Amino acid sequence: MWRLLCILLGIAAVLDTTEAYAQEQGLSADGKRLLKLSPGDPGRSTADVKAKTPPAQIAVYKSVKADGTAMFSDRQPLNRPYQIVRYDCFACDPTSKVNWHTVPLYIRPYNQLIARAASDYQLDPALIRAVIHAESSFRPAIVSRKGAVGLMQLMPQTAQQLGVLDASAPAQNIAAGSRYLADLIKQYNGEVSLALAAYNAGASNVRRYNGIPPFAETQAYVERVAILHKRYQQAG
Repeated sequence: MWRLLCILLGIAAVLDTTEAYAQEQGLSADGKRLLKLSPGDPGRSTADVKAKTPPAQIAVYKSVKADGTAMFSDRQPLNRPYQIVRYDCFACDPTSKVNWHTVPLYIRPYNQLIARAASDYQLDPALIRAVIHAESSFRPAIVSRKGAVGLMQLMPQTAQQLGVLDASAPAQNIAAGSRYLADLIKQYNGEVSLALAAYNAGASNVRRYNGIPPFAETQAYVERVAILHKRYQQAG
């Protein structure tokens, strides 16, 4: 009996030592990391901790199939060459230090494609050029972390609805993006600023807020596209 009691006391001592060590190291007894709180800290929930964790950087892989079709995936292709492309909307960062009144313009690239799309969808070519500049800075192969592709940054679902086979192909991308933009302008009775807000944040958010949504990204985007639009008009 005495021997059994000694064994139990020994186990308890080991457990106390383990728990003390774990707490000292910032761990729970089962090895999980504890959230250390300073005196007076009211405490934070798991959701609060997760909210402060920076989002993971997602790589997007572009490869080309044997028939020439471009493929985009978040997984590395195993049996064909690929390139990693990542991008975020050029004009959407509210903290951007770019001077949109003086940033160099792209006057010549894709002139014929832009002119054709402007004619087909009754759009100002300067507006198409401004949107391309704001979205991708005239880089046709980029893919955003949200999955938007190409010069006018078409989301996969939008591209599919518009019948786009390769959203990174400039001709298809400009035609589809211009058509989408023209549809939005008609939807908002010619209010270009609302159409641009919907292009950036989605029509549902424009409807929800009955105007340009109070998102810093969207407000910056609409303002900057307007600046670029005017400048491209003057340059033309």
